[in-house]
Parts: sequence; C-alpha cells; structure tokens
Amino acid sequence: MGKRRGRACVVVLGDIGRSPRMQYHALSLARQASLQVDIVAYGGSEPHMAVLENQFINIHKMKQWPVHPHGLPKILNPLILLLKPLFQFFMLLWYLCVKIPAPDIFIVQNPPSVPTLVAVKWASWLRNSMFIVDWHNFGYTLLALSLGRSSPFVAVYRWFERHYGRMANGSLCVTKAMQHELAQNWGIKAIVLYDQPPEFFHPASLEEKHKLFCRLDKVISQPYGIRDCASYGSIGMRNCDLTETLFTTMADGDIFLKPNRPALVVSSTSWTPDEDFGMLLEAAVMYDRRVAAILNENDSTLEEVLWKELSDGKQYLYPRLLFVITGKGPEKETYEEKIRKLHLKRVAFRTMWLSAEDYPLLLGSADLGVCLHTSSSGLDLPMKVVDMFGCGLPVCAVSYSCIKELVTVDKNGLLFSSSSELADELMMLFKGFPDECNALKSLRNGALEMGSSRWATEWEENAKPLILEVISQNSN
Repeated sequence: MGKRRGRACVVVLGDIGRSPRMQYHALSLARQASLQVDIVAYGGSEPHMAVLENQFINIHKMKQWPVHPHGLPKILNPLILLLKPLFQFFMLLWYLCVKIPAPDIFIVQNPPSVPTLVAVKWASWLRNSMFIVDWHNFGYTLLALSLGRSSPFVAVYRWFERHYGRMANGSLCVTKAMQHELAQNWGIKAIVLYDQPPEFFHPASLEEKHKLFCRLDKVISQPYGIRDCASYGSIGMRNCDLTETLFTTMADGDIFLKPNRPALVVSSTSWTPDEDFGMLLEAAVMYDRRVAAILNENDSTLEEVLWKELSDGKQYLYPRLLFVITGKGPEKETYEEKIRKLHLKRVAFRTMWLSAEDYPLLLGSADLGVCLHTSSSGLDLPMKVVDMFGCGLPVCAVSYSCIKELVTVDKNGLLFSSSSELADELMMLFKGFPDECNALKSLRNGALEMGSSRWATEWEENAKPLILEVISQNSN
C-alpha cells in the first residue's frame, strides 16, 4: 500500500481532448500499470471525465504557437516553417524537463514527429528516462498532402522521423501493415496495439437515446437552409419538457422509437484533405434522386407535401436520412456552405461538436456509421470505426490498402471506392427501414461481435509488457 508509484509521461503535440488513444494510454498506465501519469499536451477540447477525475493523472497544458494573421507575405512562409517548430521544441523541453517530475518513461504520439520526437529524445537523455513511440501514422506522409512528396521539407521531415524514431527504447503501432513497414524500411521493431473501444462505448438504451435527442433537439431542428426533412414541423411540435423528439416519443413514462423516424447516419471527421467529404455529399444527392425515381416522384412534387406526410406518420419504402457529422477542422466551413446549396427532399445534414460523454451515446443511438478516412500512408486504421464497433454500429468505409484489418465486408460493414458505390449501399441497407432491413441488422450483429474486444484487454496483452520491460531496463 505504501509503495511509491512509478511515473509515466504521455506526450501529445496536439489537443488532448481530440487524442482519444493517448487518453486511453493514460488511463491504462494509471489503472493497469499503477503509475502516476503526467499528460503534456495542448488544451482546447475537454478530455473524457474518466481522465479528468482520475487522481493519478495530471494534465499539463502547453502554450501554443500564436496563430499568425491572414494576408502575411508569402515570402515569410519559410521563416514561419522554421520558427514554429523551434518554438514548439523549447516549449516541450520546458515542460518535459522542468514543469513535470522526472518520469520513468515517456510515451509519445507520432505524428507529429517534428519537433516532438527530437524533444522527447533530448528530455529522456537529460532526465535519465526511457521513451516509447506510439506510431499512429507517418508524419512525413501527412506533410506531403499539402507540400507534395517531392518537397525538400518532406524529405527532411522523413529523415528526422526515421532517425529519432529509431532511437526510441520501444515502439507500438496501430496495424500489422505499419509494423511490417517499420521493420522492413525503417529498422524499427514495433508491437501492434490495435485500437479498441473503452468501456464507455456501448449501444445506447432507449432512455439514453431519448435524453440525448432531447439535448440535441435544438441543433437537429435548425437546418442549414430554410427548412428540410428533419426540421419541417418542428416549430411548436415539441413541448417544454420534450416528451417528443424527431426519433423518440414518451407516453405514460415509456419511451418508443418512432416507426417513421429518419435513419440516423453518423460520420466523424477532422475536416482535412485525407477525408473526401465531397464523396458523402454526392452519395446523399444520389440517394435522394434514386428514391424519388423508384417512387415515381417527379421534380414538381413539392417538398412540403412529402414532409407533411412524413410528419403525419406516413412510412415510405426508403426512409429519410439524417447525417450527423461530428468533429472540428479546417475545411468544415467550406463544406457547410456546400450543404446549404443542396436541394434535397429526403436527406438532411447537421454538423456538431459533442462532449466526450455524448459522442459515444450518439454512436450508440445511430443506425449506420460512415468513414471517409483514406490514410496518407495507407498503413493506419481509423479509430472512429473502432468506436463505432464498440457501440454495435456497422460502417460503410472508404476502401484502401489495410482497411480489411478492421472492416470485414458483409460481416461488420461494407467498403466503397466512389460516391455511387456508397449510394448503392445506402439504398440496399435502408430499404424497408426500420423493421425490414435485414442486411443492416446482420451487419449490426457483426459490429457488436467485433466491438466486444476492449481497450483494457488489448493494452494488458500488448502494451503493458513492453512498457514494464522498458522501465525495468532503466532501473537495472
């Protein structure tokens, strides 16, 4: 009982609230390895309450590089590219070498690689600590998305990433494909630690769904245009205590799902170039047009007529679709403007940022997940899909080289390579929704089975032995 706890430091050159895997590392280090944990990261979004409330975890929020005003001369860009990593390097060193107690081990998220790996290596020298790199992707491939593979900055970045990555005392990675790449071309031996959902990702109960939709009612009932199929009839429909939402209704204390509710499709995105959100918009337009054609509706059919029939309880062979897109990122406003210009009868979009507690509930309340992640390296897997499986949510995901390590076609999800393929899948899965869509139900069962594996078990089997071995090397 009186034994001193060892120390670990989790390093993220990013928003800790948007770095779930590193939050789970911190929880496992505290709970399963009995270590005192310091997290050094940026603020911005709130981490999960389990992290905030753990007495053995302390979060240290660094100051960020100031956002430079738009309109600066382009001639200054090379100077900014040099000054920003220098600022980050010294900020990291200050926190890792001065602000926190000396840890037994650093665990650092990669990417970003520069200056993170350099700073952590220097700090491990200065503090006589060990360090492990958790490879989520390759930083140089992400940089190449904006600068091009032939850029000298990309070449220099790759050298730093490889050189300092090889100096680590141990490595974890997210796929077998990445493990092979690190071993064959980088000379780095890494252990695969698959992303798995923690215990707070699970299918939502009827009560949890109703309470969530009550909390989100204001956002859901406000369209990007004047009105759409998810907002029609909402004004004055709800009473003050919200016994009725777009999806649920409460009567005599019992909660029911509405038979003519929209199908809820969720996609989480960072709104960056490695996720082609335009593909989802095109698929939504195709779904809207194809359903109208199947039902012999011509272009002159008024939306208000259809929406009134839906709000009055009429069911169609194909349901309305409500796409809820969560996340923050640089291209969000651009796509929101594109959504405003769409003219759709049966499809509506909402974008939102949810708390770490409400996000799992949304996944657990949805009918389908869509993943647009394509991977700059082709070697990482989207954690959002893992979270979806933890909630028993089947997915339609963009196909790329190693995605089949996670998504098994016709078992827990489907893959697509074009907007037309995604539209085909939406048509097939939602025909007869909510009661007669057997393909969707089958995929849900597969997702539930896949999601039964949990982070704590995966971490105990693969990460914990490596971490304890590396720590013991330092004490010998």
